[in-house]
Amino acid sequence: MCANRGLPSDFDGWEALGAKGWGWEAVLPYFKKLESDRDFDGPLHGGEGPIGLRRLFEDQWPGFTAASIEAAKKDGWKNLNDQNGVFEDGYFPIPMNNIDGKRVSASSAYLTNDVRARPNFDMLDHAHVESLLIDGTTISGVRVTRHGEKFEIKAKEVIVCTGALHTPPLLMRSGIGPQSELSELGIDVVADRPGVGKNLMEHPGVNFGAYLKKGARLTPGLPTHMIAAVRWSSGHEGVPAGDMYIVPTNRAAWHPIGDRMGIMQLWVNKSYSTGEVTLNGDDIFGEPNVDFNMCSDRRDMDRMIAGVRVMARLCAKPEIQDVVLDVFPVSYGTRARKVGVYSNFNRFQTWIGAQLMDASSFARKYIIENMISTGPTIAELLEDDSTIEEWIRKTVLGHWHASCTCRMGAEDDPGAVTDPSGRVYGVQGLRICDASIMPMVPCANTNISTIMIGEKMSAAILEE
Repeated sequence: MCANRGLPSDFDGWEALGAKGWGWEAVLPYFKKLESDRDFDGPLHGGEGPIGLRRLFEDQWPGFTAASIEAAKKDGWKNLNDQNGVFEDGYFPIPMNNIDGKRVSASSAYLTNDVRARPNFDMLDHAHVESLLIDGTTISGVRVTRHGEKFEIKAKEVIVCTGALHTPPLLMRSGIGPQSELSELGIDVVADRPGVGKNLMEHPGVNFGAYLKKGARLTPGLPTHMIAAVRWSSGHEGVPAGDMYIVPTNRAAWHPIGDRMGIMQLWVNKSYSTGEVTLNGDDIFGEPNVDFNMCSDRRDMDRMIAGVRVMARLCAKPEIQDVVLDVFPVSYGTRARKVGVYSNFNRFQTWIGAQLMDASSFARKYIIENMISTGPTIAELLEDDSTIEEWIRKTVLGHWHASCTCRMGAEDDPGAVTDPSGRVYGVQGLRICDASIMPMVPCANTNISTIMIGEKMSAAILEE
C-alpha cells in the first residue's frame, strides 16, 4: 500500500477552505507520529510510530519500472529519493506501508492484541449500522443489524468512520443531509446540511499497457508492483505545482496474463472535478448511488490530455521500447473485465492465454486488440486532442481515493458538514473521522492522510 502524504500546499489549502488547524505545520506532527520510517529520519520523518514505511531503491527495481524511470531521466526529471520530504518535480521510490511482505494496515497497526484485550473495547463483526439514534438533535447511539438481529447501542458520543461512500448515506438515513432530497424520500429532517454526500473527489486516471519481454517482468519475491513514480507540474493556469503523476507498475493484474504486462498509470494528482453520493430511492439501506463525475472540471480534462501525450512520449523512448513487445492504450473489453474476477477458472484460462501470447505474436496481438485495447491505438490518439478526450471519457477510472463527501469547514459554509474537530453541524454528540471530512483530495493516495486524520482527531478528543 502506498504511504505518500501529499504536498504541504494540500493541507494549507484545507485550512484556507475553513478547516482551521489543518495546515501543513499542524498536521506534520501527526504524520510523523503514525510512522516508523526505515529509510529516512530528520525533521520531516517519524521513527517510532505503528505504521512501518519502507522503499525499494533503484538497485532493486524490476525491468519495466527501471526502464520507465530511465526514460523519465532522459526527459529531464531528477531523482528526489524522498517523496515525503522533497516536494519538487521528479521521480522517486514510492514509500510503502509494507514490511516483510505484509501490508501494515490501520487494523494490524492499531488494533493489537493488547488493545483488543482492553475491558472498555468491543468490536462487532458483520454488523450493519442502519441509522443513528436521535433524541431531538442529540445523537444517543446507533441502530444495528447483525446476523438478522436488530438492536441498539447507546453512547455519549458516536464517531462515524465508514468512509466517503458510506458515511453520507448513514447520515442521510438518519435525517442529516440535504432537506429537499431527504423530504423526497420521506425521511424526517433533523439537520439540513446540503453538503452531505456532495463534493465527492477522486484522482481521475487512464492507463497505457505494455506486454513485457521476459527479463522486464516483476522480479519474484518483491513485495509490490508499484515501486516508483514521477510527479510533475503541468503549468496549467491557477493550478499548484506537483499536480500530475505517473506510476509505471510492473504487473497489471493478479492472473498469468497480468504477470506478463506492465501498466503506465497516469492520474491528475490535484483534481478539481466533484461528484456526489445519494441514497438509493428503491432501498435506502442498500448501496448508495455514486457518481464520481470524473473530468467534469475542464482543468482536469485539459491536463489529462496533456498527460496522455507525456505518456506517449515516454513510451516511445528506446529505454522502454527495448523491454516491451507491445505498448497500447488500455480500453478493457467485456471479456477482460470478466477474467479480472478472481477465480480458479479465470486463473486457468488466463494461464492458457499467457502461454499463447508468449509463443505467438499473432495470438498476443489478437488478445490485446480484442480484450485489452479495444479502442484507438497510441498513434490514432495522438492525431488530435478530441480523439484523446473521447478515449479518456470512455476509459477514465479512479484509484480508490474516494473522499470529501462530508467536508470540514465553517458553519456558515453551506457545503461544510463538520467543524475542524469533526463535529457534525446541526446535531450534538456526533463526529466523523474518515476521508469524507477532507475539504479536497490531497496530491497523494489517501491511505496515510486518513490515518493522520485519526491520529490528530484522537489527540484532540483526549485533550477535551
